[in-house]
Amino acid sequence: MRILVITLLYAPDGGPSATLYQTLCEGLARRGHAVTMIAAVPHYPSGRVPPDFRGRWITRTVENSVTVIRVRLPSLNRARFSRRLIQFFVYQIGAAVAGWRGRYDAAILGNPALEIYLPALVHVGLRRIPALYSIHDVYPDVGVALGIFRNRLVRGMVGALEKHLYHLSKGIRLTSESFAPPLLRAGIPQVKMSLIYDWVDTEALQPRPRQNDFSAEHGLNDSFVALYAGNIGLSQRLETILAAAVLLPAVQFVFVGEGTGRDSLQRAAAGLPNVRILPFQPRERLPEVLATADVHLISLKAGLESGSLPSKTYSAFASGRPLLAIMAAGAAWGVIERAGAGVRCDPDDAPCLAAQLEALRADPLRRADMGRAGRAAAEKYHSAAAAVVAFEAALQRIILSRLRRGEGDL
Repeated sequence: MRILVITLLYAPDGGPSATLYQTLCEGLARRGHAVTMIAAVPHYPSGRVPPDFRGRWITRTVENSVTVIRVRLPSLNRARFSRRLIQFFVYQIGAAVAGWRGRYDAAILGNPALEIYLPALVHVGLRRIPALYSIHDVYPDVGVALGIFRNRLVRGMVGALEKHLYHLSKGIRLTSESFAPPLLRAGIPQVKMSLIYDWVDTEALQPRPRQNDFSAEHGLNDSFVALYAGNIGLSQRLETILAAAVLLPAVQFVFVGEGTGRDSLQRAAAGLPNVRILPFQPRERLPEVLATADVHLISLKAGLESGSLPSKTYSAFASGRPLLAIMAAGAAWGVIERAGAGVRCDPDDAPCLAAQLEALRADPLRRADMGRAGRAAAEKYHSAAAAVVAFEAALQRIILSRLRRGEGDL
């Protein structure tokens, strides 16, 4: 198949979806497909574009057999939503133009529509390329819960864009069963939906020794470490972790990442000697970063538990460490619970978090059992190889569906 992929972030950019799409594209290429990715130049999470990517408006490279087209963006501070919208708009203009000359059998679109609507309209709508719309978060629900979409008109516009791409796409990929009800309410038939969980490179991310170069470098070899590794943004309730840190001075709470909430987290953590906030680490260091955890912290604000599923969950699974989910019961917790890989507290319950951490600290055998269960779940349900095969099958279905409906050859 000749596959076009349209999504904002692609490695070496930051953010979990960047590496997810790199793994997917390279996996599809290894299976003999011709894959073209149209993404923005690296800019996430700060919005600042590295000097090496400030050249031509549109660049084309071949990376591990994947044709990667990158659209240059203005270098802006992403902390303000209005500036993110500027970057989205510039990307969409370039992405609509960039892939026009190529011929494709199918497309993969990564939501939200707010980021990719125009190129989707051009390549899928005008060129009639059958598309699989990959939903990572349910919009506008997630934006409403985060307080981003306060204006009714904005909410309506974001919802209308999403709904149009639901109908325009021949198939829809869900990362969670809980994403189906809002789509059904929008009039999308169940037959269009495919459940494909997010994935992790289980070959690259293996359980590693607890004491390693990263833990030694930061003086963590002899500490009990509760690790939060990932985006520090609007969708987490990280204040609860800081409140638990006050109750547990013997535990080292380590945050590794960047995002719009990093500065406020640093201010809130001032004066807490058992809290470290470290910058985003190079991808090659991720295995030892994850191995430094005795317990991984996975956090979601209340209201997001059914419309968002943190992909960092699967990296924690692969690392062979237990998870402490700071979230309401819902789809995200269900993934961890079914795996038998962790425990849960409500998003605002710092005493529960402190108690659960203290119990896990006192029970290394239980931690080991949970870690093995998470690793087994990563290998069985969330491997990159399984995801590539599932995407391949979903793309083949939408191509056959189009042909059966008499829409002609591509």
